[in-house]
Formats: sequence, structure tokens, C-alpha cells
Amino acid sequence: MSDTGHVETALAGSPDAVAPEATPKLPVPVVRPPSRKPTGKWLRLLLILLVAAGGIGGGVYWWLHRIPPLPEGIASGNGRIEADPIDIATKFAGRIAELRVDEGDMVSAGQVLAVMDTRDIQQSLEKAQAQVAQAEKAVNEAKALLKQMQSQVLLATQEMERVQALLKNGWATRELYDQRVQQLNTSRAAEVAAQARVDQAEHALEAGLHDVELYKVNIADNALVAPKDGRIEYRLANVGEVLPAGGKVFTMLDVSYVYMDIYLPTLTAGRVKIGDDARIVLDAYPEYPVPAKVTFVSAQAQFTPKMVETKTEREKLMFRVRVRIDPGRLKPYAKDVRSGLPGVAYVRFRPDVEWPERLKGQP
Repeated sequence: MSDTGHVETALAGSPDAVAPEATPKLPVPVVRPPSRKPTGKWLRLLLILLVAAGGIGGGVYWWLHRIPPLPEGIASGNGRIEADPIDIATKFAGRIAELRVDEGDMVSAGQVLAVMDTRDIQQSLEKAQAQVAQAEKAVNEAKALLKQMQSQVLLATQEMERVQALLKNGWATRELYDQRVQQLNTSRAAEVAAQARVDQAEHALEAGLHDVELYKVNIADNALVAPKDGRIEYRLANVGEVLPAGGKVFTMLDVSYVYMDIYLPTLTAGRVKIGDDARIVLDAYPEYPVPAKVTFVSAQAQFTPKMVETKTEREKLMFRVRVRIDPGRLKPYAKDVRSGLPGVAYVRFRPDVEWPERLKGQP
């Protein structure tokens, strides 16, 4: 045994020997198999497949729902349905006394929409009526005086004729005859004056009657009425407001004049004529093409370039074309007419071209 061995044995047998520290136990790590995540290459491939599938699906949908191209002889343009606006305004300055309709209401021609305060005109009317009554009395008095003068003329004529007969037989003097002649002339002059007073009184009566009628017309004009059938679009004033002459109270839409303005290039607009057949297709109702007619082609171009010197620049000119829906066709649908709906107008400038099936519409 070596010296080292003896030393270790002695230390182990000695009572004062210290036992060596126990070695701590370390935890045993758990080994798990690595998870398999898709690599960037597979992600890119998956993305490409999704994009391709979406493109193919979109292409198929477009092909199935695409709008066939228009045949030669039919042009189209975007626009909005419009109806002619009519301003309901005052004829005289005054205060609004009553409003009988509101926005969105359908109104008929002649219907009273608003009433202005006419108390001042009513007072003037009553004054004119009193003056008419006074003029009527003046006419009656003048006519009575005229009858009196006519009676005096008749009497003076008879007296003059009797004196004239007596003068021939020498039973009356020349002086008496001259007096009767003078009396007859005076009576005739008085008759002329009485007739003039009758004429004057009748003219005054006629003037008074005209004043009465004028005030009645003014009162009637202060009742604002609808000139046509239509729909109230805006209310611009309220009860109690004082408006000047021409002050707007309502704006209404004339549902009998509905149209769409579109813009066509020079080459197309030059071939469009007034009365050409047209169709209006609204975005809200694409399955209902509405028959219409061309009623206006502008003589001046819109969106004109600053300088028009070449053929190419002339071809860029755009002309406004208006297509209008037949009022008779609109009448049953007057309540459905709304201004501002977007859509497309199609114009057929070649009568020999047939409308596509989707644009034929109702006959």
C-alpha cells in the first residue's frame, strides 16, 4: 500500500475525521423532437397558388357577367337623372302666413302651396270697393241730372215751335221768339254738360272697378300655387319670415320633364340628331332600360382644349346631348321620379341597327 493509501485509511478510522461533502444530483434534461415548420419556400408556393386561384375565379366571374360590347351605331355616356326644377317664389314682398306642403310631397297643378299675409292689400281692396260704391252713386246722380236737362230741352223746343207758329200769324213778337230760341240753346248746352258729367262719373266708376280687380289679383297672387304636377324638393322659408319680391319659398321638380345629359365625342355627336331613339339604364335598376328620345344636341363643345388646331385635338371635343323620357310614359310613375340617380344613356344614331336584347325595354 502506498503512503497515500495509508493516510486515507487513517483519516477514515479517526473519530475526528470529517466526511466529504455529497455531490449534488443535476436534473436530467428532457429531449423533444424538433417541430416541423413550413419553410419560406412552401409559404411562397402556397401564396402563389391562392393568388392564381383568385385570378382564375375573378376571370371566370367577369366572363360570365361581362357586358357585351355595343354594336356600331349606338353610343353611350354616363349621367344623372334630372327633372326640371321650378322655383315657387313670391310676387310681392311680404310675410309668409301659411305653408300647406312640405318637402317630398306630391302636388298637382293649381294646388295652393303657401299663403302670404295680405291684410294690407285687403284693406286697400275694401277702400277701392267703397270708392266704387261712391262712383256708382255719382253716376246715378249724373244720369238723373241728364234726364232733367233732356226734359228742359224738350220743353224749350216745344215752346220755341209754338212761338214760331204764332210769329208767322203775327200773334207773337219777334222778341218772344228770340227768348225761346235762347232758352232752347241754354237747355241744350246744359244737356251736353250733364252728359259730360255722366261720362266722367262712369269713367271714375270704371277706374274704381279696375282698382278692385287689381287688388283681387294681387291677393290671389299672394297664394302661391303649383304651376304643374310635381314633387316638392326643398322648402327654403318658414312661416313668419318676411321675403322680398321674388323670394323663394319652395323648389319643386317637374315630373313631366325628366332627362339625362351625357357627353359624346365629336365624331359621335356629329352623327346624333334630334329625335334619335335612346335608352336610359339606371344603376339602381339595371334590368329596366327606359325608352327616351334625343331632345338637344349642344352647338358648343365642352371640355374644349385651349388651342384647337389639329384633327386630333378636334376629336377630343365633347358635346352635351340630352335624352328625355316621354312624359306619357312617366305619368304612371310620377311618384317614383327622383333626381340625381346615376346611370348610363345609350343613343342609337343609326336607325337600321337593332337594340341589344338587354336594352330593348318595354315597347
